[in-house]
Amino acid sequence: MFGSIKQQTRTLLCLAVLLVFCTASHAQFTFGTTGLLHLPTADMQRDKTFMGGGTLLNLHSTPSTWNYNTYNYYIGLTFFPWMEVTYTCTLFSAKSLGVDKYPYTKGHFSNQDRNFSLRLRLWKEGWWKTWTPQIVFGANDVLHTREKGSSLGQIGVTSTSNGYWGRFYIAATKHFDFQGIGNLGAHAVYFIDNNRTGFLYNGLGAGVNFQFATPGDNFGQKLLNRMNVMAEYDTREGSIGMHIAVWKDMFNIATELYGCKHLSVGAYMKIHLR
Repeated sequence: MFGSIKQQTRTLLCLAVLLVFCTASHAQFTFGTTGLLHLPTADMQRDKTFMGGGTLLNLHSTPSTWNYNTYNYYIGLTFFPWMEVTYTCTLFSAKSLGVDKYPYTKGHFSNQDRNFSLRLRLWKEGWWKTWTPQIVFGANDVLHTREKGSSLGQIGVTSTSNGYWGRFYIAATKHFDFQGIGNLGAHAVYFIDNNRTGFLYNGLGAGVNFQFATPGDNFGQKLLNRMNVMAEYDTREGSIGMHIAVWKDMFNIATELYGCKHLSVGAYMKIHLR
């Protein structure tokens, strides 16, 4: 799924400006959706929350289609407390696509892969008993063409389509509050029979995050309370990372060590429209 970078960027900038003038859980910055690093969770954003951001992605964090470091940018909106929709673009270099095809770029990024993600909350945390987790069904990049020349709009995850980031999953999340210290999130995800040869997610993944909430107002405590640290196993690699709230929860910086050694860095903003 490709499109003009200039046209797409102009559209996103206009949306961002409009939303900022309207008003101000963490983003899974490799996909642009709510989650940890590569692992989705059952956390949901507040109703009517807009998220937008971008990431410098290490090549090890991407499907095998990308054998070089790249960038992505994304926008997402939680329409209701139980539904989140995200649009993500990941840039292709002209060199990888063929310099003869894009001679005017001479190796710069010239095109992009576009993908849509959907998350639906099936069960809210604590609805039946206090110990029951929240449950979310989600899908990444499952709208695609199956083969060259076919029409757009096929749904599914196959090994031959251009849905490079494609996956279906069910996620469960439970939070544990530690008074005066912070909040621990425990997450389990089952990836449903995905079939990507270059970006295969299958079976069970798990992860944790810890959001500090220590008492006091000195500089060290304020800095600590802005940190959300994460660790995960996404069925492919074990990774660690951290999100830091630079300005309240509206502007955040995210870092990841994929496989505990490959660095990706991103930033995103969250605006509550009501």
